[in-house]
Amino acid sequence: MTIKEKFKRTIEYFQRNNPLAETELKYHDPFELIVAVILSAQCTDKRVNLITPALIKRYPDAESMSKAEPEEIFEYIRSCTYPNNKAKHLSGMSRMLYKEFGGIVPSEPEVLQRLPGVGRKSANVIASVVFGKAVMAVDTHVFRVSNRIGLVKNAATPLSVEIQLSKHIPAAIIPLAHHWLILHGRYVCKARKPLCDQCGLTDFCNYYNKVVKKQKYEFEKDKQNVLKVLKLKV
Repeated sequence: MTIKEKFKRTIEYFQRNNPLAETELKYHDPFELIVAVILSAQCTDKRVNLITPALIKRYPDAESMSKAEPEEIFEYIRSCTYPNNKAKHLSGMSRMLYKEFGGIVPSEPEVLQRLPGVGRKSANVIASVVFGKAVMAVDTHVFRVSNRIGLVKNAATPLSVEIQLSKHIPAAIIPLAHHWLILHGRYVCKARKPLCDQCGLTDFCNYYNKVVKKQKYEFEKDKQNVLKVLKLKV
């Protein structure tokens, strides 16, 4: 199967099974999303969604948060991972956002990356989710799923995955495809134990055909050997 055909079939599968995929982070405006994205680093969306309501109620915009010290922000986010670093990032981000951008979240990924706590992946998330930019954010789920299925080749870094996915996925659906891959990795193609029996991509998935099928074959082979031994003993 050519890479073009593999992308075509993958896109068709997700269009049928998850046509309205979207971020699981809860937000009401660009500022709230950028706060949530910073908090989400190595933290579950579920946990972030529990933290943001009280935090945003206290600091609803860049101006109000810019006046807070990291120690004050820390008290609202202490239950997330790396709260000390994230409190510093949120403080620095809001101050730069207020002073340099008038509190308005920029739409361009390159500009977003200037903000403290906002790396390439986070910038792409914000740009695609809020502004519909055709930029592919590659987190651990997108990286894993793309490599397992075989949508990318020799992709050892998030940037290489981003480049290859962006080359083959139509620009108009890149923001949607980002969520397809994330949700598939989060709920089906899990890191430690992928649920291949629940996946509709197994007929052309590299991981399934090269690893899972081999494991099943070895299991059946061992099973038959055990049965033979038991019959001999009887």
